[in-house]
Amino acid sequence: MKLTVEGIKNKAEWESKGYSLPKFDRVKVEAATKAEPFWIHFGAGNIFRAFQANVVQELLNKGVIDRGLVVAEGYDYEIIEKMYRPHDNIGALVTLKSSGSVEKTVVASIMESLTADSANEKDWSRLLEIFRNPSLQMVTFTITEKGYLLRNAAGLMMPGVEDDFAAGPVLPKSYIGKVVTLLHERYVNGELPIAMVSMDNCSHNGDKLYAAVKEFAEEWENRGVCKPGFLAYVNNPGKVSFPWTMIDKITPRPDAKIEKILAEDGIEQLEPVITSKKTYVAPFVNAEECQYLVIEDNFPNGRPELEKAGLYFTDRATVDKVEKMKVCTCLNPLHTFLAISGCLLGYTLIADEMKDPDLLRLVKKLGYEEGLPVVVDPRIIKPKDFIDEVVNIRIPNPFMPDTPQRIACDTSQKLSIRFGETIKGYLARPELKLSNLKVLPLVFALWLRYLTGIGDDGKPFELSPDPLLEDCKKYVPENIDALLHRKEVFGVDLFEAGLADTVKAYFAKLNAKNGAVRELLKSL
Repeated sequence: MKLTVEGIKNKAEWESKGYSLPKFDRVKVEAATKAEPFWIHFGAGNIFRAFQANVVQELLNKGVIDRGLVVAEGYDYEIIEKMYRPHDNIGALVTLKSSGSVEKTVVASIMESLTADSANEKDWSRLLEIFRNPSLQMVTFTITEKGYLLRNAAGLMMPGVEDDFAAGPVLPKSYIGKVVTLLHERYVNGELPIAMVSMDNCSHNGDKLYAAVKEFAEEWENRGVCKPGFLAYVNNPGKVSFPWTMIDKITPRPDAKIEKILAEDGIEQLEPVITSKKTYVAPFVNAEECQYLVIEDNFPNGRPELEKAGLYFTDRATVDKVEKMKVCTCLNPLHTFLAISGCLLGYTLIADEMKDPDLLRLVKKLGYEEGLPVVVDPRIIKPKDFIDEVVNIRIPNPFMPDTPQRIACDTSQKLSIRFGETIKGYLARPELKLSNLKVLPLVFALWLRYLTGIGDDGKPFELSPDPLLEDCKKYVPENIDALLHRKEVFGVDLFEAGLADTVKAYFAKLNAKNGAVRELLKSL
């Protein structure tokens, strides 16, 4: 059994092992896709293979669409050369169920894989050809938030950007330079409409992509190195749109336990590849069962009926509300509470914390009782249903290898959004009383206790990376008042908000003795 076009022809063998196979005519779909591509995706990583590629396969199986995907990788070309092409762009998706079972799917919806490398004449020519094609409706991205940056934290240009500014749309070196060069090709061939859709997990992602593309267009026009009018084309939403999206799906690194399951089924050549850029890829991806993709419905050249595979299309304001629901109330705050508590109590797996009756009770109280009263309701997804799924299915999933230590990274950057917005919501609503908040101020106190680097057992533990770690550590335990005033950390001045005394009282109890963390959690 091999993950190749030839290898999956023996349907009976695959199906006898419990695999769901593609139900469409691949030869016919591949020909149609190459002639009239409708969707090209940049970023050939695990989230794309587990989510977008599987969505397209579902629509192909249902007969909703008749063409598949084109994928391009502009950072690590070896993913295409060493993983996609040897397997004819076919992979296995293993969905990890919270029940402990797995669902196995052979995903074959990717019809073409290309390196977005201007030095690769064959692939680059093909990319230019795709962008010239009037049939192309959407260009999507999962290149991480860093992928849209033209400058680093010090304000210095990222590699290749300045060269691309100077050269114009010719043999670009930087990732965004490549994307804008291809968009320019679309412009010079009839100002063809297109949707440029970031699907990265960051706030207002469409604006990040637009800002990078616009800066390139401005530089090129100012320097006279592109066809005049390109900037106006980029700025015309009737020609080029940059929708916002909210994506939510966990796709951990390919797991050796999953590789063993597939190997025991008889699948060959499952060995992962570690590229020279340290990317870890395998012929399979493993992912949680829950997924959300909410997209601003702004597609100047039309779009396929992706809603028939469970995606949500709505307006920009609703995308923003869904994001706020997730980040400020229904998921991320619960994760942060478990991360800090888990580090103090010695846990190494978030899922295991959900078996702890004290933590389970408090995480429910934080979400249902303290968060829901001020949640921004997006209407298209019910906040209570979302929390139900988070608490009962997603976080307890035994397959999810998320650790408290990883989620505790950059906590100083998260508190203001994940908890400060809830406090502001209470302050804005006279009928809600801050005194009803018990777990939220506890999270702040637990974080102060966490900054001491001493676990509940009295033993030191390693603090996770955080840009303000050293700055915040100097306040504990003697001078926490000064820290509680800092709005940029907590979202509000906790003294002005009226929560500082509660946080301080909790903090005193948490530091009373070994075992004090557990004692306070139990008492609440």
